[in-house]
Amino acid sequence: MKKVPRLQLPFVRLGLLTAAALAIHGYHLGVEDGEIYIPAARKLLRPDLYPYATEFFESHERLSLFAPIVAWTARLTHLSMDWTIFLWYIATLFFTLAACWMLAAASFTATRARWCAVLIIAAILTMPATNTGLLLMDPYLTARSFSTPLTLFALVAVLRRRFITAGFLTLITAAIHPQMAAYLVFLGAMLWIAERISSREKAASALSAFSLALPAGFGLGPAQEPYREALYARDFYFLSTWTWYDWLGLLAPLVFLAWFAKGKLRGTTPEFARLSLALLPFGVVSILAGAAIVSTHKLDMYARLQPLRCFHLITFLFMLLIAGVVGEYVTKGRLWVIPALCVPLAAGMYWVDRETYPFSSHMEWPGRTASPNPWISTLFWIRQNTPTDAIFAVDSRYFKDPEVDVHGFRALSERSALADYYKDGGVVAIFPKLAEEWKQMSSATYGLNHFDVSDFMRLAHEYPVTWTVIHGPAPAGMECPYQQRGYAVCKIPGAPGLPPANVASPHHDRINP
Repeated sequence: MKKVPRLQLPFVRLGLLTAAALAIHGYHLGVEDGEIYIPAARKLLRPDLYPYATEFFESHERLSLFAPIVAWTARLTHLSMDWTIFLWYIATLFFTLAACWMLAAASFTATRARWCAVLIIAAILTMPATNTGLLLMDPYLTARSFSTPLTLFALVAVLRRRFITAGFLTLITAAIHPQMAAYLVFLGAMLWIAERISSREKAASALSAFSLALPAGFGLGPAQEPYREALYARDFYFLSTWTWYDWLGLLAPLVFLAWFAKGKLRGTTPEFARLSLALLPFGVVSILAGAAIVSTHKLDMYARLQPLRCFHLITFLFMLLIAGVVGEYVTKGRLWVIPALCVPLAAGMYWVDRETYPFSSHMEWPGRTASPNPWISTLFWIRQNTPTDAIFAVDSRYFKDPEVDVHGFRALSERSALADYYKDGGVVAIFPKLAEEWKQMSSATYGLNHFDVSDFMRLAHEYPVTWTVIHGPAPAGMECPYQQRGYAVCKIPGAPGLPPANVASPHHDRINP
């Protein structure tokens, strides 16, 4: 067998490209799924944090080494957790681009095609992967920030027939994000099959491999309330809810990949065609699985396997491959075409980030104590001025308030809170045993911004809450040491361990706007 030459990484250029990608896509601490992953890391570093309702983030933590890696790094470096998270984000961004370079180098013979592929990926890195609920790479740190580059490196190893390395990388991926590792194993099997047997056998083997991947213990039968409510709120789980343009994002890459799989494009390698071919049954089987799940409510419990999330990997690889093809055919003798393509794409993605987080800074640097976003400033104040064992009540629908910009309460405040409807509902969709507790907690705080003192006292008798955040004016009779820019942080009268509130002076120790 011909020896495969070693690939050299252009570290300096990739480092500059990492800085450019950071500037384009921004960075946001504790948004979206960061509300699940970041508290788990914080608690491992400081066990005194989050004394209540930890099951809503520790359910994921028990299945992943993400939190131990981040907490161990912070302990080893003596950096704050915020700085540790930020530096890990930069590192995972660099390794993602490095993996893209290696994959492009394995797929294209011309340097211009390789760089066109990597530059375009850097420009569109936070684009959605059709309707999977995922971006190619998040502008915040989660377990996917680690699993994405690891997956790409493992695929490079498979393409270059370094199977021991591929197996090792797959095990690491599984230890950090088991779900994404399952997709990697499935695609790796497709790559192996693509090289060895006929097309008919490929399809049969693919279906067989998928059936073997289904875990035991998933019962047949419709989801029951309240789990059904949490499950069906994730419309991207269900193919029947996808719009025509979602279907376009599903099928168009497969059409192009079928063309790529013929292996007749100029400047491409056999690995290019092999990867394209393997992605076809990978995508088709995920669509068939998604269709089967929506065909009957008896398969409701299998929806949490999210087979359609295979298209996160398909979309990522397709964009890399088609960008390389553009580089091969369009930029020969016209290198100005690459910046002409990348600059508008980068500007568009920058605009998307500003529209996604309109009330927040584009770059949320660590070490801040204030923010242009009033919600974030409130959470920073809570972190600095309330007891670490405080348990907060927050309106369970707070996550979708416009000013919140999907910044999670626990991730930024470092304080416990009762379950919220949206993000903790996503946890429940994967861990059904939490459904009853989630429903009760989220119902108890629904409409909290309009509670009066008696409502808060009732809540304190149901749950061990001691503090609350109110979006709007604080009700009379509440002691609220923080009232700024539309938010109030108040002690809950009658809460265990707190002195009775001074109802005659409801604005005692008030911080004025």
